[in-house]
Amino acid sequence: MNNGGARNLRRAATAIVLLTLPAVVQGCTSPTAPTPPPGGGTRVVLDYATYVTDVAPVLHAKGCDAEGDCHGGGIRGSLELSPASAKNLAFDFDQVTLQVRPSPRDSSPILTEPLALAAGGTPHGIKPFDSTSDPDWQVIRAWVLAGVQQ
Repeated sequence: MNNGGARNLRRAATAIVLLTLPAVVQGCTSPTAPTPPPGGGTRVVLDYATYVTDVAPVLHAKGCDAEGDCHGGGIRGSLELSPASAKNLAFDFDQVTLQVRPSPRDSSPILTEPLALAAGGTPHGIKPFDSTSDPDWQVIRAWVLAGVQQ
């Protein structure tokens, strides 16, 4: 390549750099927001205060947070609760809310797993509720149904 051709090539390369540099600089000074992650669909927002005053005492009375083979002994199935000896109600609330389905709410694991099979329950090692008329089961159900779907 002769000197004239090399010079023209350098000029063309310089022109390209100078023309694209503003776009590169502009891209660095004003970043775009990242694409938001995909949504997980609808969810139910449940009341923490009602959980603490009404639901957590039922779960404790029924032994759900007992250590060993129960949910207070680490994750069992899809639910883990803090043990009675080191109670963490905020952690428990977060865990229990994961057991609530947006629709139909009566099919939520927090309602069906502890319920006797004959009463419409689903498989679970221990069945503290014999029927849907049990007052403690009704407390949990009322809390679940009072949640706001978003």
